[in-house]
Amino acid sequence: MQGFITQMRRDMLLAFRARAEVFQPLLFFVLVISLFPLGVGPGPQTLQKVGPGIIWVAALLSALLGLDRLFRDDFNDGALEQQMLSGASLPWLVLAKICSHWLVSIVPLILISPLLALFLNLTADMYWALLLTLLLGTPVISLVGAIGVGLTVSVQKGGVLLSLLLLPLLVPLLIIATSAVDAAAIQLAYNGQLFLLAAMLLFSLALSPLASAYALRVSLN
Repeated sequence: MQGFITQMRRDMLLAFRARAEVFQPLLFFVLVISLFPLGVGPGPQTLQKVGPGIIWVAALLSALLGLDRLFRDDFNDGALEQQMLSGASLPWLVLAKICSHWLVSIVPLILISPLLALFLNLTADMYWALLLTLLLGTPVISLVGAIGVGLTVSVQKGGVLLSLLLLPLLVPLLIIATSAVDAAAIQLAYNGQLFLLAAMLLFSLALSPLASAYALRVSLN
């Protein structure tokens, strides 16, 4: 646990020193959502219908934008190899890096989502459903993404390959999350979708640190 806390503190400090890279996913998120009404039209009913899907697609792409650097900087400067040789639990260190990525890259997207929900004419019920799906679903992106990053960390310019690996795996998450908001729009219960997202989160939380640690060992050998 001490190694987990130390690793998180280190990653958060490094992230906030590179503020420009921290704000890239947030700026991308805002720009994508701002441009969609220009393409589909400013009609309130149209925006309300496509708004949840727009926000979730933008959040997914924004998370992938900064995910490639999850292990790459430590791999390039040799810190990752030193961590593996230090005797510390590699799955715990991986989990600390995943948590840092979620806090730095994705939490700002969730915090700004109320303003963007108003921009897309979402109702209060739709917004609360959207917020719950983002809180449960976005950690899954970081957890599943860490496995892909571990597999491609030794590949030069592996960002495109990473997206090709991860996007098909994350399509069910996107479908379930947007269906929950659509159900809220017509005053239907969406507990089933939330339970599915929670199950995906728990499964990813149990599997990802171990799988990512194994993938890193394979990439470094």
